[in-house]
Amino acid sequence: MNSSNNPIPSIVLKLGYAGLIPFVGLALLVQLAPTPLNYLSAESLAGYGAVITSFMGALHWGASLHTLGKAPSGDRWVDRNAWIWGVIPALVAWVALHIYIPVGLLIMASTLIIQRNIDQNTYQYYFSDEAARLAFMVMRNRLTYVAAACLTWAAIVILFIQA
Repeated sequence: MNSSNNPIPSIVLKLGYAGLIPFVGLALLVQLAPTPLNYLSAESLAGYGAVITSFMGALHWGASLHTLGKAPSGDRWVDRNAWIWGVIPALVAWVALHIYIPVGLLIMASTLIIQRNIDQNTYQYYFSDEAARLAFMVMRNRLTYVAAACLTWAAIVILFIQA
């Protein structure tokens, strides 16, 4: 999976893409499994979606930890906004878990896309190598779009096909 010109280590690529297995598998079970397994799969997909949505926000905290104990940089993103943005996806995902499952799935899918759109402009603060940032964003785009598609598909199945 890691060609010689890709600066992302193969373990990162493998773990990242393996993280799609629950999304794809559970979305398929929502559609194809008999009741009650389809409902349990929807609940599990919502839980996994919330974990991944939270994880993607937490990347900002992890990337910002090196700034602790240092004088403020004067950059609003580094000094303040990264910390705030890092917790917002977790809060949104938590709320999404407490509402009607298909609506929660759609909220998480939307949150993943919004995160990706914001992160493409903020990861510049975390990568010292532009090639690594670009390679990471290629992977991130693929992961985000597949995960969001699975969440959306499961919501559509629940709302319109199983209704």
